[in-house]
Amino acid sequence: ENDKGFVMFSLLSESIKIAISSIISNKTRSLLTGLSIIIGISTVTLMGTLISGLDRGFDRSMDFLGKDVLSISRWEWFGDLEWWEVRNRPRIKIDYVDKIKERSKYAEAVAPVLQRGASLSRGDLGARSQIFGTTPDYLKTTKYGVAEGRFFTKGEDRSGARVALLGHDVAENLFPNQDPIGKYFKIDGIRFKALGVMEKQGKFLGLFSFDTQVIIPSGTSQRLFSKRGFLRISVKVPEDKISESKDEIYGIMRQIRGLKPKEKDDFAVNQTEAFESTYNQIKFAIGGVGIFITVLSLVVGGIGIMNIMFVSVKERTKEIGVRKAIGATRNMILTQFLMEAIMICVIGGVIGLSFAAVLSLIINQFFPSTMPIWLAITSISLSVFVGVIAGVVPSYRAAGLDPIDALRYE
Repeated sequence: ENDKGFVMFSLLSESIKIAISSIISNKTRSLLTGLSIIIGISTVTLMGTLISGLDRGFDRSMDFLGKDVLSISRWEWFGDLEWWEVRNRPRIKIDYVDKIKERSKYAEAVAPVLQRGASLSRGDLGARSQIFGTTPDYLKTTKYGVAEGRFFTKGEDRSGARVALLGHDVAENLFPNQDPIGKYFKIDGIRFKALGVMEKQGKFLGLFSFDTQVIIPSGTSQRLFSKRGFLRISVKVPEDKISESKDEIYGIMRQIRGLKPKEKDDFAVNQTEAFESTYNQIKFAIGGVGIFITVLSLVVGGIGIMNIMFVSVKERTKEIGVRKAIGATRNMILTQFLMEAIMICVIGGVIGLSFAAVLSLIINQFFPSTMPIWLAITSISLSVFVGVIAGVVPSYRAAGLDPIDALRYE
């Protein structure tokens, strides 16, 4: 049995050598034949790489937003209402925070977030930023913690103290190579003291950064910047009661707004589920386009390889006759030509995979993109599969040739 296995291994290795020799002797033809395989494997690998990177980036971004955090706003994150219709809704008011706290049995923390754009400056250094006016409860509604220093207190919020927490990038831009804590900078020309630096978060879905934001007390924001920006309210709820909590908050907000049963909502209660639904649609569209291009490329490539293999069988008819005359079996000839088709596809697959890997590294500089090992294995397996399908008919034709007719062939 060991001898039988050794013979099988020898035959296989011999077939691989002959296949490689044939491919090398017809380099240009083999490369052109494998071009569709290269394109197909590059496409499927790059698509899988992008989706894998998007999944990781999306999960990280959703973790930051918190699946158990509801966001009350005038605007739906994703909706089909006309802009003017939403624009005419009454504003969300700061006193809703206390009313929600009083009436909700599910709310674990409620924090207002007054958001607006602003210019930051310190000496000759400057930057644009988003300012968040909120309360100490904000920390309970996000996984965004304090890396250095401290958050402001309820007393500082009530008194409207001019203190701030800096996003990671803001701290680096305004206070390069130094500790910002206790130092002063300006927001739209008004002097603020830096109390701390928030944890580095990176970009949300690879698009915009949370590290360029500054957090100040809501009391300060109302006194200094009340007429600009917009307000939303973040409500932290139990993870196992998200649906019940959302229904309850809807009811409370309708009471606060004084809406009658038949009147439409004039507010939105958003949660990460809206992002997930839209993200899945985008992912499905990317996947669909990628799979279509891949299937098209691999079918064209497979047909091309099948044609070339038929040509190869015809060109080497005499060689097949000689090999059969000196004792080569039907299976040996079949394996030789099948291995040649597989090798063309595998080489094309490896080139396509390498091309996709390089592109993935470049794309990752601007957008999350990672190549899992399973994807590389799947791509090469797909190449082998196409090689088998494309090579099986020509290989059977080669194996079925009559040795006497083959030797006479000119």
